[in-house]
Amino acid sequence: MTVSVDPSVVVPDSGVLLGDGLVAATSAGSVEHVYPADGTVTGSFPLAGADEVDQAVRLAADAAPGWRALPADQRRNLLLRFADLLIAHADELGALQTREIGLPVQFTSRMAAVAADHLRYYAGWADKIGGEVVPTWPVRALDYTLDEPYGVVAIIIPWNGPLVSMGQMLGPALAAGNTVVVKPSELTPFVAGRVGALAVEAGLPTGVLAVLPGGPATGQALVRHPGVDKVHFTGGAATARAVLDGARELLKPVGLELGGKSAHLVFADSDPRFSARLAMAGVVALSGQGCANGTRVLVENSVYEQVLDVLTARLRRVVVGDPREPRTMMGPLVSAAACERVLGFVSRAKESGEARLVLGGERLGGALADGCFVGPTVFADADQDGELVQEEIFGPVLTVQRFTRDDEAVALANGTRYGLAAYLHTSDLRRAHRLAADLTAGNVWINGVPGAAAGAPFGGTKQSGYGRIGGISGLREFTRPKNVWLPC
Repeated sequence: MTVSVDPSVVVPDSGVLLGDGLVAATSAGSVEHVYPADGTVTGSFPLAGADEVDQAVRLAADAAPGWRALPADQRRNLLLRFADLLIAHADELGALQTREIGLPVQFTSRMAAVAADHLRYYAGWADKIGGEVVPTWPVRALDYTLDEPYGVVAIIIPWNGPLVSMGQMLGPALAAGNTVVVKPSELTPFVAGRVGALAVEAGLPTGVLAVLPGGPATGQALVRHPGVDKVHFTGGAATARAVLDGARELLKPVGLELGGKSAHLVFADSDPRFSARLAMAGVVALSGQGCANGTRVLVENSVYEQVLDVLTARLRRVVVGDPREPRTMMGPLVSAAACERVLGFVSRAKESGEARLVLGGERLGGALADGCFVGPTVFADADQDGELVQEEIFGPVLTVQRFTRDDEAVALANGTRYGLAAYLHTSDLRRAHRLAADLTAGNVWINGVPGAAAGAPFGGTKQSGYGRIGGISGLREFTRPKNVWLPC
């Protein structure tokens, strides 16, 4: 079974990578993938089950000593070749990602480059990982540390960007000397496997990497497997609790990168048009399905109406449509279930009166009726304690609120159970640095939206998780220190 995405790209018939190749038949059967832009069936794809999990973990455990012992410069060179292959296949991978989750090509065309940047960054670390010498005065001794890999690492990646996630997570895990079993979502059954196949083509030894798309049962089998030494999960809080519960019995370390309810803090001394352009990314980027998307807009009262007017005017001009078209800015939600969930939030908010709907709030019809499209949606004067403000909607819905003082803005921004990101809009740099320290968030961006710097740590606080992706902090997620002491 193959399905054309465009004349030059063909969807692979499997995303399950075991050993040196893709596997066509598995113990868990298959899943039908539906293209969210028009409801057509892409095809039927195998899912990994408990048997494949056990096989992958055993292969990874067998490969671990050799991979760890491989000279670091050789691991570095393998990662660099892997990155080069991602770039060489960037158009193919971008088109596949568009088919898989409906993300517009203007975004997916850049995703392979982002993933490759992370691989190259961590390739540079592969031959520089080392410990430190510990002072022991007044005792005469040599005390030093070794930064060692965990062994077999399970990485559960999200459906909203498996291509980028593969680069972000495989880079540090492999550079540190771990072997890896990746579990993508059943909603994204083929892109991650294609990326894994390119890693094998780059020369990754047998067993060092496996890719096992599957649902919750697959994830639990992986998390609970006694051969897995560490787990890293990216996704929602409810699933994170299940992951923690599964890892509890064997006391496995777990890294979590979870959701957010991130706020833009727009002050009167900022440029309202520039701020509105940045804030609209909260619904346009990934159709609002991004963990760090700024979906709450807090505006100083004196410019509230102006910013609201500019924001809604800009969002009215957003081109929503076929994600394969270069001019499309916003595509569909990932599935019909996601669409219904988002519309449920909208419906309840209108019924409760917790906010005033000023734009959107409907499933789009016409030529888009067969897809999972919800247009940009804005609620003004939102209640801080309401569901729209407090819950992660994961769709193209913005809430707008007023504030009059700096401390009030910070209190509103910090007033959810999440703490992933915040966006400050001000020309007063003293205020910017002061509030950056006051905000309970793992990431604060001032007068801009995030780039993709591989060297920057990314992660959250509170119920947005713990642990970091990116930078030296991301590398340390996949190493553990050993102390060695020798008397002199």
